[in-house]
Amino acid sequence: MSVFTRSRTATVLGGLAIVGASALVLAGCSGGGTGGDSSAPPESVDLSLKIGTILPQTGTLAFLGPPEEAGVGLAAQDVNDAAVGLTIPDIIYGDSGDTDNKAYATTIQKLISEGVTAAIGAASSGVTKLFLDDAVAAGIITFSPANTSLDFSTWDDNGLYWRTAPSDTLQGEVLGNLVAEDGHENVAVLYQNDSYGTGLNKVFEETFTAAGGTVVESQSYNTGDATFDAQISAILASNPDAIVLITFDEIYTIGPALLAAGYPADQLYLVDGNLKNFGSDEKWPAGVSMEGAKGTTPAGPATPEEFQTRLNEFWTGEGNSDLTDFSYANESYDAVILLALAALAANSTDPAEVAAHLQEVSGGSGDGTKCTEFKECADIILGGGTADYDGFSGPITFDDNGDPTEATVGVFQYGADNLFTRIDL
Repeated sequence: MSVFTRSRTATVLGGLAIVGASALVLAGCSGGGTGGDSSAPPESVDLSLKIGTILPQTGTLAFLGPPEEAGVGLAAQDVNDAAVGLTIPDIIYGDSGDTDNKAYATTIQKLISEGVTAAIGAASSGVTKLFLDDAVAAGIITFSPANTSLDFSTWDDNGLYWRTAPSDTLQGEVLGNLVAEDGHENVAVLYQNDSYGTGLNKVFEETFTAAGGTVVESQSYNTGDATFDAQISAILASNPDAIVLITFDEIYTIGPALLAAGYPADQLYLVDGNLKNFGSDEKWPAGVSMEGAKGTTPAGPATPEEFQTRLNEFWTGEGNSDLTDFSYANESYDAVILLALAALAANSTDPAEVAAHLQEVSGGSGDGTKCTEFKECADIILGGGTADYDGFSGPITFDDNGDPTEATVGVFQYGADNLFTRIDL
């Protein structure tokens, strides 16, 4: 592991980007929360943890909904199967939608009225910003597996906002280094004009130019736009040797348009918001090849095939079609496990008390015993110790802002089948 001390930098080492636990990457004291004490709960506990989701079933990030919901559901199943005195009853699944269809507005009010300890979501940073203050005012935890906006690190959240996905600082730096290391010098960018797109683009451009590259054209669009002819024309006119696309579902229009204009697929770079397996996607035009294109996304260490098999078996067992994407499934699973461990450590399902122990069970207090499965961690807590959970998304290790300080961003590349595979290991 490469450790970065008091720095906001990250590098690509063989394609794998890691931020170490001592990297205090973001300042501020109003996000996340503080670790609780490690006093042991009673020998026996009887806790029922109520969790809801506010994840994308519709909207421009709907492709992320299935893997995220599968991660939540499988984690709850594992918690229940452990039989340690804490259970997660039926999860209240809800749609976040996006900033256009506003499904989140109904969902968050339902979760508040149901008295959940925590709402898992949203996937979109822009969506979370629209309901987070309501959740904080209601006193429930908001725990996102996919938010990457820098703004959440200093949000006035009373210690009730947490995330297992690293901020855009890391992905932007990985992306900038990747494009530079691939030998590109004159790059154009098309990005979504919201907190996600502008934040990620800013870090990418800073990193790429610091590496000696030049951003020859930078174009933006607004959520809800349906045509991108002007932006595409401006980008192509700048004659870039690579194009970075920071979008959501707009990739279905922008990608094929660039390829139809003759731009090489192997000079395109995508991000977590649009990295999709197009070969199994009916919305992608037949015969349009993305072979050679690359993309980045927070992905944790290489996910064991056994875990992905379990995710798919759980998901199809609920009557759903096979998972075709596993983006943020790791982070969703870990969010639920961390909440359950924090509830055990607090011997309570009160949101504030659970939140006060999240940093501790993630290893953020620095004095816990390493463990990698819920039952193993639970036994440590029930035995009077402090658990330090390392999950499928990485060691996590929350800082005082509720941000993970140990995280990885994976690098992926498309093959001839229009499916992407990880290439950074």
